[in-house]
Amino acid sequence: MHSLEKMKVLVVEDNPNDVTIIKRAMRKSDVKCELYFASDGEEALNLLYQTGEFQDTPRPDLILLDINLPKINGLEVLAKVKEDERLRRIPVIVLTISEREEDMVKAYDSGAASYMTKPVDSKDFERLIQTVQDYWRIAQIPPK
Repeated sequence: MHSLEKMKVLVVEDNPNDVTIIKRAMRKSDVKCELYFASDGEEALNLLYQTGEFQDTPRPDLILLDINLPKINGLEVLAKVKEDERLRRIPVIVLTISEREEDMVKAYDSGAASYMTKPVDSKDFERLIQTVQDYWRIAQIPPK
């Protein structure tokens, strides 16, 4: 990631309160991001495959993915991303309320870069998002 570029982040989240917290946390960070949002798994895949209304949407550098989504769940989205030659290098961070070990194992087996449980407290959740941003600002991301 070049420091002058804005990191493009796709947030796949159906909870409006969590979307608000993520937006607020990202605005507070020194890391400049372009945020794109999808509220269900189907919309996320349309955005990633640049179909329909999303044909001009750039591919993200990072995906924050909830797993409890309507239409197509997040674990299915993750599996499709990691099976696709054009998308598989995009780091996907699973960000969920699920503490189920089977969800975590499936996410890592499907290629998640990380699995994080959303804190209940909004300030802790903001700090988690800022930490994620800081990490990906300095991490080496392969070219698209």
